[in-house]
Amino acid sequence: MKDKNAIIKIAKQTIEMESKAILNLSNLITNDFAEAIQLIYKSKGRVIITGIGKSAIIASKIVATLNSTGTPSIFMHAADAIHGDLGLILKDDVVICISKSGNTPEIKVLVPLIKSANNKMIAITGNPDSFLGQHANYILNAFVEKEACPNNLAPTTSTTAQLVIGDALAVCLLELRGFSSNDFAKYHPGGALGKKLYLRVQDISSVNLKPKVAPDTNIKNVIIEITEKMLGVTAVVENDKIIGIITDGDLRRMLSRVDDFSGLTAKDIMGKNPKRIQAEAMAIDALELMENNDISQLLVEENGKYAGIVHLHDLIKEGII
Repeated sequence: MKDKNAIIKIAKQTIEMESKAILNLSNLITNDFAEAIQLIYKSKGRVIITGIGKSAIIASKIVATLNSTGTPSIFMHAADAIHGDLGLILKDDVVICISKSGNTPEIKVLVPLIKSANNKMIAITGNPDSFLGQHANYILNAFVEKEACPNNLAPTTSTTAQLVIGDALAVCLLELRGFSSNDFAKYHPGGALGKKLYLRVQDISSVNLKPKVAPDTNIKNVIIEITEKMLGVTAVVENDKIIGIITDGDLRRMLSRVDDFSGLTAKDIMGKNPKRIQAEAMAIDALELMENNDISQLLVEENGKYAGIVHLHDLIKEGII
């Protein structure tokens, strides 16, 4: 049984070996890569990505990345392709075939079938001189000197290289398409990531109660308003305009200073020029404003008028944090 130091050493060696192989990929980028990108960008069809074994798993991930960044893609397992799934490929589709060796039996059967249908084919392979490399229209070289596996057998470094080539493809294509964060939000409406991209302040504040008091409201009624609306804060509003804010903390500080507050009103203890945010602002911007100012609530404005409260707890509940 290896000790902890030995395990840590193996882990570091694996990461260093793979990182060096990935760094070397930049030296293998040729005009074929640029031309393959242009081919996909101009294509009226989809991208069909295929592979066998571990390369098939990488193909699935690349498909997911391309689909999420604006390039319609479909995964086709190489073994299934030669047993009926070739029907997935339409005449305008571009095929990407992934194989470390480029010489597996499935690839040797599949490649001529793709070529016979006149579809353009891009190879991601560690062996440009392979059967796949010789028959592809474009070669994306994913060569690695050695697998991280000590026996140089288990696909490790090679599959990482394939994945990186796929990421490079996706990033180049999204740049060409001018794919923006708004576009990304359309493809990722669910989960925390999607909410960061599309959820607005008004989507949250509109479902909250809207605590507010006038400047001359007595302290007892201020306390009642804060308690009833359960947000730990109230806006001080005059003619629909925000002029101040009173928080639970303001009330505690007041009580520590005075014994009799019966003559005090909201304007006597309110904080002036409170932090506020527009209803149309992104919820993630509200979070940033709260964090930068070490506060847990923001007053919301719409068209210059008081529109409600957004609370840090709302952002947590929505998964923004």
